[in-house]
Amino acid sequence: MTTPRDLMIIAVDVAPGRPLEQGDLSLALAGAELIDLLAAGTIRLDGAQVMPGDQGTAPSDHLLDEAAASIVRKAPYESVADWLWRRGNGLASTYLASLEAEKLLTRQRRRWAPFRTGRLTLTDSLDRRRARERWASKEPVFSALATAAGIGGAETRDAPTGADDAVEIVLAAAHDAVRELEAMRQRRAIEQAAFDNVWRGD
Repeated sequence: MTTPRDLMIIAVDVAPGRPLEQGDLSLALAGAELIDLLAAGTIRLDGAQVMPGDQGTAPSDHLLDEAAASIVRKAPYESVADWLWRRGNGLASTYLASLEAEKLLTRQRRRWAPFRTGRLTLTDSLDRRRARERWASKEPVFSALATAAGIGGAETRDAPTGADDAVEIVLAAAHDAVRELEAMRQRRAIEQAAFDNVWRGD
């Protein structure tokens, strides 16, 4: 199991009837990948720059392998924020598709609408139980990522007390990116409302 997989499972498990903002979740998943890669020694941070690590390999997981392979390996290196935006693009959908392909997610179909896409639900699996144990333990870093993703019940500050400096940088960048994304949504909503008013003659 990896942190982003656990986070994706909890995102589906905690609020199956209330879809999360996919952009927020994708940014949090990208942050979770960076934290796992840091722990494995696959990458390191020089300030806020993401650089190849001196040792270690990522856990055996194809999506984390993809994340490791996407790291810029020569100057100019990417900042954590830039990497989150690039890697996070559509990442929630990628993790959902992966879990569904592994039969960890199923789609509930109604008998009266057999061809309509149903709501995704988690199967009872060891992966789900492990993710729920991690969630129940209120692990600070995991809870901080869940907060960034907008998962209900997660009440943790941007940088948990005692977290590694590099982890704190990633968490802070993830929360900043989510706030920036929300500000972008609000600007678009205001612009759209103004546009609609012009057409209505308000």
